[in-house]
Amino acid sequence: MNYRTFDNVKVSEVGLGCWQIGGEWGQVSDRDAEAIVHASLDAGVTFFDTADVYGLGRSETILGRVLASRSEKPFVATKLGRFPKPGWPANFTLATMRGHTEASLGRLGVDVLDLTQLHCVPTKVMREGAVFDHLRTLRDEGKIRRFGASVESMDEALLCLEQEGLASLQIIFNIFRQKPIWTLFEQARARGVALIVRLPLASGLLAGKFKADTAFARDDHRTYNRDGQAFNVGETFAGLPFEKGLELVETIRPLTPAGITMAQMAMRWILDHPEVTVVIPGATRVEQAKGNAACSDLPPLPADMHEQLRRVHDQQVAPHIRGPY
Repeated sequence: MNYRTFDNVKVSEVGLGCWQIGGEWGQVSDRDAEAIVHASLDAGVTFFDTADVYGLGRSETILGRVLASRSEKPFVATKLGRFPKPGWPANFTLATMRGHTEASLGRLGVDVLDLTQLHCVPTKVMREGAVFDHLRTLRDEGKIRRFGASVESMDEALLCLEQEGLASLQIIFNIFRQKPIWTLFEQARARGVALIVRLPLASGLLAGKFKADTAFARDDHRTYNRDGQAFNVGETFAGLPFEKGLELVETIRPLTPAGITMAQMAMRWILDHPEVTVVIPGATRVEQAKGNAACSDLPPLPADMHEQLRRVHDQQVAPHIRGPY
């Protein structure tokens, strides 16, 4: 495992996204979820990303339980802003943000949070700026060490970069979503803002294993949010219609180097960008967690492959992406 700098802390360049162990990707038992976290730690993962709303606290609780049983003290990032009680707009008051932070502290079993992120809150709320003042207050109170924002679009990312004290931005970035390269990377690097990459495999599309008749569980967001019925469509299949995504996968598949899987190529492509601080793939099986971590040891992809994948994105993928981008 290789490591990169997040603020002043060394973190594994491959982390673990804990959305899956909370829900919304079909059911993962507590036993399996704990095994995934243990396997990630054993593979050298030191960065874990969760949220209070994942399983309504289940993800944080499982993560906290495992970490309490281990000697390691990894970097744990969580998020707030989307919990259903009290809901929007009350979620954005200082009192509610403090309450949600304290609830996360309790579930994770820690005295201070390494990082709290706004969880894809409305652009209008971020533009008004009060939520960032509240985060600075929580930092000054010693409840959080750092704050950041998880965003849906590059416009939102650039808006957040204007905030004093912003430590990180969490973005969707993968072979199908390359816009951050030319709109965000240089500005984030100049400001010393860490970049956390979510959905590296475009909800599994870039693993290259889905077919037109692939069925997902009813409680899997790839069923109920396929066209943005529940939340931003960009969080599911990178905003691509599922059938178009399958077609584009076949365009990319022949570019996969010999000896690695398509999923490994997709992960390595992200890690080849030094502006990325950590990529946070999820896992519903131990084998997936191990395989994700192993991508850190793969050699960089050839420059001409990066150029080919850029052309595919610009000419064939970008016109079909729906939702904020």
